[in-house]
Amino acid sequence: MPKMSLLASPFFLAQAAAGAQPAPSLLSFLWMPLALGAMYFFMIAPQRKKQKEHDKMLKALQTGDEVVTTGGIYGVITNVKDDRFVLKISDTTKIELAKGFIQSVINRDSGDEKK
Repeated sequence: MPKMSLLASPFFLAQAAAGAQPAPSLLSFLWMPLALGAMYFFMIAPQRKKQKEHDKMLKALQTGDEVVTTGGIYGVITNVKDDRFVLKISDTTKIELAKGFIQSVINRDSGDEKK
């Protein structure tokens, strides 16, 4: 079998026959910033909005509010500290929970959760 040089390979011959490739257009350079912008508006912005709403909900919590933790524990806030809440989860059991682990507040009027 004869040895082909790299320049005479079918791939390079087809490229040479097709002619020179056109210079990249402006659109080919804009796809990456457009993709990053779309990712921001579809993924990052909604997550930031949700985090702000959660922080606002945590600041509004007070003694007597019924809450659900991220672990699924239902309880009533009995004390609010700087960085945590004291939850009463049964008649004889109280736990201290970091503020970030409160998932939602239970609306006592209709039994629905406020997220």
